[in-house]
Amino acid sequence: MNFEYLSQNKAHGGTQFVCSHASASTGTDMTLSVYVPPQAAELGDGAKLPVLWYLSGLTCTHENVTEKGEYRAACAEHGIVFVAPDTSPRGADVPDAQDEYDFGKGAGMYVDATQEPWSRHYRMRSYIEDELPGLIAAEFPIDLSRQSITGHSMGGHGALTIGLRNPSRFRAISAFSPICAPSRVPWGEKSFTRYLGEDRDAWAEYDAVALIENGARHDHILVYQGTADQFLEDQLKPGLLSLACAKAGMQPEIRMQEGYDHSYYFISTFMAEHVAWHAARLG
Repeated sequence: MNFEYLSQNKAHGGTQFVCSHASASTGTDMTLSVYVPPQAAELGDGAKLPVLWYLSGLTCTHENVTEKGEYRAACAEHGIVFVAPDTSPRGADVPDAQDEYDFGKGAGMYVDATQEPWSRHYRMRSYIEDELPGLIAAEFPIDLSRQSITGHSMGGHGALTIGLRNPSRFRAISAFSPICAPSRVPWGEKSFTRYLGEDRDAWAEYDAVALIENGARHDHILVYQGTADQFLEDQLKPGLLSLACAKAGMQPEIRMQEGYDHSYYFISTFMAEHVAWHAARLG
């Protein structure tokens, strides 16, 4: 058994799990949530369902979307497993910047850090891309040939970059309020300098706009952005994503949602739409 099960609750006919495991990528214990819809039991042994990965934003753990994301009814309707990992390594031995909400624990930026002291544990790219899918597939009824990815804010950045780097693995990518061009905004510049060093060329693989400018492509991208988001102009910059996609001949769906801010009130309002959009592409 790969996981220690911390809680298990019935919801919308399926089961919401919270579990932990020792991660080889981060060298720490990692906690995540997994929602398995009722179709898994209905189809019986050997059932394999599509999976939607959700990456959370700054300061968050798996708990934020699990408690406030309102995804379970939609996942139960469409028969989708929903996996929400943590945003960064945790533990007393993990280095941190305790007075900075936007760096360190809770702010892993979904990169593999190359700079000390961060490089030992802050390996969230390897954790999400390489380690976790196999562990989940060994213990939960997911079909690794039918994967999608989504996320919020820093997690939206993670979803876009991981999806763009792995277009054959993820059938669709969506994001709520993503950091679209982290190399060009304060959140990203601060984190990338410390995690990855001063060489900006090394940042490009963790920047959705730069990836597209350098040739990455994906046919199915959906972005929802609130017009009242307090971080819209300084940190998120969806206009740069739109411009890069237009130059590349890509046609993402970027929808500005009037009056919505950066919070889970926004995410929960439109989560069912994102799940349904993914379901149509997951089959």
